[in-house]
Amino acid sequence: MKTIIEPFRIKSVEPIRFTSKEERIKILENAGYNPFLIHADDVLIDLLTDSGTSAMSAKQWAGMMDGDESYAGSRSFYKFEETVRKITGDKYIIPTHQGRAAEKILFFIVGGEGKFIPNNTHFDTTRANIEFTNAEAVDLLVEIGKHPEQRADFKGNMDVDALEKFIIEKGSENIPLVMITITNNSGGGQPVSMQNIREVKQICSKYGLPLFLDACRFAENAYFIKMREKGYKDKSIPEICREMFSYADGATMSAKKDALVNIGGFLSLNDDELAMKCRNMLIVTEGFPTYGGLAGRDLEAVAQGLEEVMDEHYLQYRIRSTEYLGEKMIDAGIPIIEPPGGHAIYIDAKRFLPDVLPDKYPGQSIVCELYIEGGVRAVEIGSLMFGKYDKKTGRLISPPMELVRLAIPRRVYTQSHIDYVAEVIIEVFKNRDKLSGYEILYEAPILRHFTARFKKLS
Repeated sequence: MKTIIEPFRIKSVEPIRFTSKEERIKILENAGYNPFLIHADDVLIDLLTDSGTSAMSAKQWAGMMDGDESYAGSRSFYKFEETVRKITGDKYIIPTHQGRAAEKILFFIVGGEGKFIPNNTHFDTTRANIEFTNAEAVDLLVEIGKHPEQRADFKGNMDVDALEKFIIEKGSENIPLVMITITNNSGGGQPVSMQNIREVKQICSKYGLPLFLDACRFAENAYFIKMREKGYKDKSIPEICREMFSYADGATMSAKKDALVNIGGFLSLNDDELAMKCRNMLIVTEGFPTYGGLAGRDLEAVAQGLEEVMDEHYLQYRIRSTEYLGEKMIDAGIPIIEPPGGHAIYIDAKRFLPDVLPDKYPGQSIVCELYIEGGVRAVEIGSLMFGKYDKKTGRLISPPMELVRLAIPRRVYTQSHIDYVAEVIIEVFKNRDKLSGYEILYEAPILRHFTARFKKLS
């Protein structure tokens, strides 16, 4: 059949509150033109993030009722541990309340002044946790990944030659680990090939460096490998996942993505000494090693979600539904990162608003207009999220791309919702000449995009 249907039935629904355009203009103004500060009840279609926004299954809810809330040695932990270990093959499984908690623990221990952490592309919280220790987060994305209009199967790959040059330049003793984010969120939700993971591992082994995966969307990455990479067509998703993790020495994961839950995460490791240090830090910051900041019911939901996410019917629906929105936008002439990624569509704000310079935040302009036009909430991924100020001149240093991410929650919206989103974006695109830039009135010293407030420029 040509029509790919949702591989589930809907048993419970949540009402959406409709607002008028006039109401939304006022709401956005009161929020300082920052959609993060808008009340969720005032959002019609929420594509701010796919993190923690999934609809859980009947089996996940049933598991929550069966959760063991013992402080130590909960049976829910051992179920969680067994499930994660089956996927990653790692010796130590440390539960955390979300991915950034795992990052905090890991980089607090291995980071510090004079240290460098290479990645294909760090996402915001990963970068923030590294830089909070005064270490430097370094992006080594392949060149084609920096060109939204060009198509390639694995635009999320790390530049292996650049990695080796970087290690030689900085010295392996100053690089505690190398990381690969799968899929590459900041790079447009683009997948990383198995060959690239293997090649990065070879470089790491050559210089005695551990390789870690940021595994938030590991199952989506595995599906792209199955669909696009030679030699994997007939392999199952669990088999592909096990091979991906076999090249890594550890992983961080926000379970709020591919584990289909609203809270949870983990840090997995093989190194005995590092695991001991991480567990000690866990006890101080999160909780006892068999719950790590989570309730037993949450551990049950994560374990079940990790099983469900590797179902090929689900992954086919997931990737295709994202691609569906991308195709509608491409047909309308809207510039996006091509081909569409796994969890989101990324508008190329540079081509969408070529006359709005990066220091006037073109992505934020599009984000605001999407909300005004149709109540759609998205997020800027560009000079606002990743821009830095030159310490000498004070001028903004922009990242390679100015993007707007439309992250699609898992199992939440139907095709008609997505059709509506496409209509809103097309309408904004038609009237793009009326859009202006923005000026920051307030910003925090770290992760400023979450709380910044803006002034709309004439």
